[in-house]
Amino acid sequence: MTLDRYDRRILEVLQGDGRISNQDLAERIGLSASPCLRRVRALEEAGVIAGYRAYLDASKLGLSLMALIHIAMDRHTPERFANFESKVKELPEVLECLLITGQDADYQLKAVVPDMEAYQALLLNKITRIEGVSGVHSSFVMRSVVDKRALPV
Repeated sequence: MTLDRYDRRILEVLQGDGRISNQDLAERIGLSASPCLRRVRALEEAGVIAGYRAYLDASKLGLSLMALIHIAMDRHTPERFANFESKVKELPEVLECLLITGQDADYQLKAVVPDMEAYQALLLNKITRIEGVSGVHSSFVMRSVVDKRALPV
């Protein structure tokens, strides 16, 4: 799909306010309501807009400890990686799981928990029990400096 300036502007506005009405969106980008709605639907059908969601404040939910966890695997086989990935997807505390290069680790996880005791339980009772995990290195986030969710369009 080729994006023109109206499509890009629609994406910029929707990333900032996914609940904006079609009429307000149309006014902000300089189109009438019908063509704006057609464009939004086309972006959705093409998969450019993958969905809409509410962003929650973790600290207000009592989730005040964020950890970045580097995971090393004992063997680099597709089966080992598939097993790890399926198990880690089941952990509600894990917000992101990235297969990485350039480190002494194979994966980087971003996890959020209420406190250090909960982190210890996550690490010792769940993550290290996944078959193939051979090493774990954790870093804890002191403060978020940049927390962008919008993609540059």
